[in-house]
Amino acid sequence: MTASFDIRGKVAVVTGASRGIGQAIAEQLAAAGAKVVLSSRKQEGLAETAEAIKANGGEAIAVTAHNGDKSALQALAQTTIETYGGIDILVNNAATNPHFGPLLDAEDSLWQKTIEVNLMGNVWLTQLAVASMRERGGGKIINVASINALRPGRMQGIYSMTKAAIVSLTQTLAMELAEFNITVNAVAPGLVQTKFARAIWDNDYLLDPILERTPLKRMGQPDDIAGIVLYLASPASNFATGQVFVVDGGVTIPTI
Repeated sequence: MTASFDIRGKVAVVTGASRGIGQAIAEQLAAAGAKVVLSSRKQEGLAETAEAIKANGGEAIAVTAHNGDKSALQALAQTTIETYGGIDILVNNAATNPHFGPLLDAEDSLWQKTIEVNLMGNVWLTQLAVASMRERGGGKIINVASINALRPGRMQGIYSMTKAAIVSLTQTLAMELAEFNITVNAVAPGLVQTKFARAIWDNDYLLDPILERTPLKRMGQPDDIAGIVLYLASPASNFATGQVFVVDGGVTIPTI
């Protein structure tokens, strides 16, 4: 491991870490030497991932916390600080997408749930993490957005709006936190083969047009996203802040 990607001894919190992209991120950060706190709404999957990390020589604990519950996130931050002394890296990955259909057909409860989990949960946990990062002399915040933040996904209006808000949040915080040596960046994945996106990749009618527009002619895999997150969590990215790193196989390349 080169010094640029060495995060040994750093404390990383990863939300939505029980499966998919979050699990891959947690595993890669742990492999690079970080002490990882895995969080998700359900304990199922979290403990297994933590044990797998330990079996591979890493260090991890699992803490159940709903990303839309402020008190649960407060407990997550407190447990992390009590266990490891602080927070150096925060990966806001947890998200939900309960409404798949026309935007104006969504019930108010679905708007509220999506905004609370995808946006407010990130704000709340970031507030808690920043207090610790400032005490420790700096930190890294990585928000997982989506290419839907850049151009809305069909039938995914609320989700797309919250991800666009994450991009704005990232840029705003990058300006406000730079003086504290805290960098804030976002990753915008394209279609990744996870359970979360199964409604798309398990339907040839939806999948085939996406692959046709993708230069690499495949879906992403969770490790494809974890790699860029490791870069943003490491010293290699120290001069990068307020940026959106698109990882989508080339599907958003502008064409004539």
